[in-house]
Amino acid sequence: MEKFETVVEIPQKVTVTLKKYMIHVEGPLGKTYKNFKKIPVSIEVKDKTILVKAQGTRKRDYAILHTASSILKNLCEGVVGGYTFKMKIVYAHFPITVKTKDNQVLVENFQGERAPRVAKIHGNTKVVSKGDDLILTGPVLTDVSQTAAEIELKTKVKGKDHRVFLDGLYIYSKAKGIEK
Repeated sequence: MEKFETVVEIPQKVTVTLKKYMIHVEGPLGKTYKNFKKIPVSIEVKDKTILVKAQGTRKRDYAILHTASSILKNLCEGVVGGYTFKMKIVYAHFPITVKTKDNQVLVENFQGERAPRVAKIHGNTKVVSKGDDLILTGPVLTDVSQTAAEIELKTKVKGKDHRVFLDGLYIYSKAKGIEK
């Protein structure tokens, strides 16, 4: 018989509050929240721990329990250390330039196109272009990874053989901690 509850440790300098289904996590790098209304687990915040209990005893409930605890761990680790994704700018002929404007990433001169391709920056993710690298950093893993995924999708080559036309921006490194 497996245990259908887990305990997530809250790191130092992190405060976690629970209001109905909303978990608010605040740390040195900022604050974030997550809605657990649609995830069937019960959550209690006590002292420096978060107790997560499954609502059933099936294999599915066990899987959902560990998904919820993983989400909570990522939120707590993110506001302390943050996350860094690195993307490589790849082009064969037309040099691609990447700029940020407001909460958008503009990919200009992609395959010689006149109009820039636009991807949205999620949450408070920072996007910095250094040479042929694009560095995405932020305290929320889902925001950083969603921004990277959207940039990668926006620079997808359509209507041509993708084995020959390799232009685009590709994720090549994912790491915990914010790199400079």
